[in-house]
Amino acid sequence: MTIARIIHDRAVVAVDADMAVTEVIALLASHRIGAVPVLRDGQVAGIFSERDVIRSLAEGGTGALDTVVGQRMTTPVVTVTRDQSVLGALALMTDRRIRHLPVVEGETLVGFVSIGDLVKHRIDGIEAEASAMRDYIQQG
Repeated sequence: MTIARIIHDRAVVAVDADMAVTEVIALLASHRIGAVPVLRDGQVAGIFSERDVIRSLAEGGTGALDTVVGQRMTTPVVTVTRDQSVLGALALMTDRRIRHLPVVEGETLVGFVSIGDLVKHRIDGIEAEASAMRDYIQQG
């Protein structure tokens, strides 16, 4: 199973590197999400997450809120392509200790997945397999 199956019909919420940190925080809250990809000239330049908010406040106090997200985002960004396997993406996230992956095609952002998205997909697959096995055993 590949990442393409997870992102096939989802809109991606992304922000420009020049957006104010306060605007991005409001966007995270309104969409009830934990992170967004940050774009510069249409290409993924970083990720801004709840962790970046906390780190920024710890380092710069409330003045950090008056900066742009491009100054506060996490870089370098780790990306995957649509044809990346779900298990491969999970392994990458575990190895790198990250929770979000932008999905790119060339230099273009085509999706964004969280570790929760991937775990849910795996659990759904395992439950479907278990159900099929139960049905097979009951019929035999």
